[in-house]
Amino acid sequence: MLIATDSRGHVVERPSGAAMDAMFADLRQGEHMILERQGEERDGDWYVQVLFRDDDTYQLEYRDGVPAEHYQTVTASQEKACQALRDWGAGKPAWQDGFTWDNIGAMFAAPVVKATESPSL
Repeated sequence: MLIATDSRGHVVERPSGAAMDAMFADLRQGEHMILERQGEERDGDWYVQVLFRDDDTYQLEYRDGVPAEHYQTVTASQEKACQALRDWGAGKPAWQDGFTWDNIGAMFAAPVVKATESPSL
């Protein structure tokens, strides 16, 4: 099931394209919205999110299941950012075309803990 959530806590289950457009249009600087797929027999987290940044750009991120598959891009185009969200929500395979995506998965990796000594008994 597709779920849309915004910074103000507004949640829409199975949002239509018009509902997604309205949530996107209501974003103010510093606010975000997230589209996520839940309960679709997929392991991990599957979502796309957009942050309307203070410099009037849109930061898009998506995750395909696992932290290692977490990507980010920035665009000044409101139209491209909104269309990407709609296309992802509709399951269109080429929704991320037209952007340069950076893999930021390392930011979400679990920290490596090294043992320095054996525990004393």
